[in-house]
Amino acid sequence: MSDLLFPLTALAATASDLPAARLSALPPATRLVFRGRESAVGPAGIAFGAELPRQACRFKRSGDRLAAWLGPDEWLLIAEDADPAALIAEIEPAVFGLPHALVDVSSRSLGIALEGPRAAYVLNQGCPLDLSEAAFPVGMVTRTVFGKAEIVLLRETPERFRLDVWRSFAPYVWGLLEEARRELA
Repeated sequence: MSDLLFPLTALAATASDLPAARLSALPPATRLVFRGRESAVGPAGIAFGAELPRQACRFKRSGDRLAAWLGPDEWLLIAEDADPAALIAEIEPAVFGLPHALVDVSSRSLGIALEGPRAAYVLNQGCPLDLSEAAFPVGMVTRTVFGKAEIVLLRETPERFRLDVWRSFAPYVWGLLEEARRELA
């Protein structure tokens, strides 16, 4: 994939190797935003292949599918190696006639992984949240800011975070993460 389509490719190739906080570009994935009333939530999750969490600021994963609660009626659905049109074709029949919206936002965002024992420390250089495990446990997700960019932040393991960032802000966020990681060198 060209750097124009995936702007983190060149940056990832030059990332410094710091085991305390490793930075990597995640492969392209299908991203859908699902908004719906309660009656549509269950059927959408079944059709998507991962239950849509009903608890605020949580995500659920099933294989290569991830459903993240972003608001009372909004979920970000991420599927690796899935065709957006085919995925929509799987979900739409399940929620036909139920109040909902399903939008392909795959081209909007990119994924960045930050992992290691100092990952939360690096994130806190640009993110105002308390990222201790007590305040931001595994399975938590939220919209927040990193520097001046809006991100969706997920804690996948005690030492691994996933950032979903708008494509146009991805090089900026990557640069800030690299700058914060330099302190660990």
